[in-house]
Amino acid sequence: MTALCPFHLAFPVDDLTAARVFYGDLLGCSEGRSSPDWVDFDFYGHQIVAHLAPHETEAVSANAVDGHDVPVRHFGVILSMEAWQVAADKLTAAGIDFVIKPYVRFKGEPGEQATMFFKDPSGNAIEMKAFADIGKLFAK
Repeated sequence: MTALCPFHLAFPVDDLTAARVFYGDLLGCSEGRSSPDWVDFDFYGHQIVAHLAPHETEAVSANAVDGHDVPVRHFGVILSMEAWQVAADKLTAAGIDFVIKPYVRFKGEPGEQATMFFKDPSGNAIEMKAFADIGKLFAK
């Protein structure tokens, strides 16, 4: 396994002010550079960029995974189990409408993981997950 490097992800939003509130205030992502058309956020050490592109924020398809409809187009982060629980509690307290509520999937299997899915104000799906054993991240 190689050392992890920060990734960069650009995604469409239909309202930069709402994105700033969601990613900055709710998720705690600090803001980096910005312009009238985009804003950078520090998403757990990764650079994500919300680009104003309302025509690209259409609904996304879903695939069945462990009895749930998982949005095909999504991004996210893998946290420690403790940080995942803190995030789940914070989002629940904030009244987030989860696509998939926090739970543990693939129980007893090599890929057992805590997961939750929710959407930002523009409809972008986000997954936060955690493994009790991060060494099983790619286990089959």
